[in-house]
Order: sequence, then structure tokens, then C-alpha cells
Amino acid sequence: MFSIFRQGYHKGPESKGVLIRTLKNFVPPKEYDYVETLERPKLRIMERTPQLPPNIRPPKMQKRLKYMRGPETVHHELIHKQYGIIAESGGRLRWGHFEMLRLSIGRKMNVKRMFAIWRVPAPWQPVTKKGQGQRMGGGKGAIDYYVTPVKKGRVILEIGGKCEFAEVKPFLDLVAQQLPFKARAISQDKLSELLPKEGETFRNRSLKHIIQNNLSGCHRWLSPVDHKWFGKYL
Repeated sequence: MFSIFRQGYHKGPESKGVLIRTLKNFVPPKEYDYVETLERPKLRIMERTPQLPPNIRPPKMQKRLKYMRGPETVHHELIHKQYGIIAESGGRLRWGHFEMLRLSIGRKMNVKRMFAIWRVPAPWQPVTKKGQGQRMGGGKGAIDYYVTPVKKGRVILEIGGKCEFAEVKPFLDLVAQQLPFKARAISQDKLSELLPKEGETFRNRSLKHIIQNNLSGCHRWLSPVDHKWFGKYL
């Protein structure tokens, strides 16, 4: 324990203005022996388009919304067990979002004692678009840009090192608000407390019970996604 002598005046009712010395104890600094260090502390630059062999034409793809629906079952935990950003809903990340995260976090973090890593791949899913003023038909449009689909609960990036959550939370919340879907900064302690919630309730009846029993004829307007996830995921 660290201790110093503190000199001051005693402010008791009996003796006022008496000079005394007291012993004050300080909490020892936190040790970070468990923290793993990385050679490259900053986030790496993501490629704008996927690199393909020169003899292969870039393939086109459908929307495939299943890549954004439902919960994330693989990349939903923190590898370094410290801090990061997780998605609270499904969405798509464009190359501009990757650059925003890289530049904003690179300016705020202290590279001498912090590091950051990506937990999502570079943009790989093509999005096509036709030129303005073209008529209907004529086949699928040309590839306009690439995106990375993300599901709910996916870890976007991680930050670790010799730091506390109060140090990284302000700028992590700032960049999380600029993403095209709901996201939040989270620590390992808070992530462990999050438990899977049950189905939403409506008039003391769970939404799962309403859908399974076709109350009020809800099967006429519900989608197959509602029958699978019972309103929990869009």
C-alpha cells in the first residue's frame, strides 16, 4: 500500500488550529499482466473492393437479407475480454463506415498502451445499381459498391490494452452513433450480464403464444420471419 504523511489543522470542536500529522493510504495502481499486446495497435485499412484474379469477372449477387436477419451465433463474444462495439440490429457496413471507425478511433486511442482489432471482414457483398434515366429491363445493373452484412449481436471491433472502460467509452459511443444501424459500446462485464430475453408480451400474452395460436387471425399478414423469430428480429 502506498502511504504519505498529510499535514494540516485539526478541525475538532475542542482543539482548533492545532497542527497534526495523519497517515493517508492510497490504492495501488491496477496491474495489467493479463493484457496481450499486439504488434500493430491501430486498425488496418480495409479494401474498398474484394481482390479477384484478373481472369475472373466480379460476380453479382441478390440482396440475401438472411445475412442481416436473426441473431449472431458465432462472433458474438469478445476475444480479448475487454471492450468493443456490438450491433443491436441488423444492417450493412460500407467502406466509408470502415474509414470513419479507423480514423476516429486512431485519433482518440493511445497507441502506447491500447490496441484495436476488426471483428468484421472487409466489404464483400456486391450491390448493383442502374444508371439514372434507364428504362426497365435490360438485365441486372452494374456493381455500384460492396457492403459487409451484419446481424444483431455481432462484434464490430475490439479495443484492449492497459486502459479502463471509462477511457474508451466516450469515443466508442461517438462512432457507434454514426453507424447505419443501432450499435453500442460494451465491456466484457456488461456483455456477460446480458441474458437472452423472452418473447415480448402483449396484454399478458407472449407474442410467441399469439403467433402459434393464430389469435385474431394474425397468420394472414405475418411473414415467415415472424413465424421463425416471433417478432424478436426484423
